[in-house]
Amino acid sequence: MHRWSFDDIPALYGRTAVVTGSSTGLGFAIADALARRGAEVVLACRDAGRAAAAADRIWAGSPGAVVRTLLLDLASLASVHTASHRLHDEYGHIDLLVNNAGGFRRWYSLTEDGFESTIGVNHLGPFAFTGLVLDMLRDTPGARVVTVASNGHLNGTIDPADLDPEAGPRYRFAKAYNRAKLANLLFAHELDRRLRAVGSQAISVAGHPGLARTEGGREMNRLVQIVLDPRVNPLMWKLSQSAEMGALGPLRAATDPLARGGDYYGPRGRTGHPERVTSSSLSHDAVVQRRLWEESERLTGVTYPTKRSRKNEASS
Repeated sequence: MHRWSFDDIPALYGRTAVVTGSSTGLGFAIADALARRGAEVVLACRDAGRAAAAADRIWAGSPGAVVRTLLLDLASLASVHTASHRLHDEYGHIDLLVNNAGGFRRWYSLTEDGFESTIGVNHLGPFAFTGLVLDMLRDTPGARVVTVASNGHLNGTIDPADLDPEAGPRYRFAKAYNRAKLANLLFAHELDRRLRAVGSQAISVAGHPGLARTEGGREMNRLVQIVLDPRVNPLMWKLSQSAEMGALGPLRAATDPLARGGDYYGPRGRTGHPERVTSSSLSHDAVVQRRLWEESERLTGVTYPTKRSRKNEASS
């Protein structure tokens, strides 16, 4: 069986990619790989200083790469709107949007807009941002929206009418994270259906990293951080893989010429090269997808286009 790797990424010269949460870890590895294959990359991050440092690292490894930064805090709808306006001002279109930013909060907290932070940053913020820039993607031949999910979705449950069921002292970060990653895949599948319905040239796909060594556990207590640190616990080297290997799942979703709307890529287990995999049956539940979509529109105030663009009407 062919092991899909960085060498399988086609040349991306002339294409523009926006990668959220790309200053470090998985997001940086995705952005760096896209830049090395010739894409113009926009690092959409909440910390301007870290984004600039990440751009410098990419330039150091790929002299001549075109890398820009965009201030984007997915915990703030105001920031989401401002970032989308800037993209519209500076670019005529986008070829690739990688919704990578996410993670979890160890303690219960709320976003600027009053959403539980884990669902807010992983799902509601990306839902709003994607909706606001979708017009830059949907008429672009070969355009893709890539949602970075997780095996955690397999243990997720969700009630779209109540996205914050463990408020306050009942909060459990693992449940919140698994719920948010399930929301990611419900969104990715529903987005692809809606793109097809309006005759869009863009597709929605998803990928997951397996168990990758990133900064995802930086909010855990010190003992847990030590246990998860492969420099201290050699077992973690066997159970996990590098951020560069983890990035291959989302990268395959983003660049494989054979990918189709609704596809999901990643290792079949915790580690390995990416393959086309199947997400949970719940993530394919059309009723739950629609209910989550409608609730997400209500909460964020962002409504997606529902009609065919003039360009597609003229060609159909």
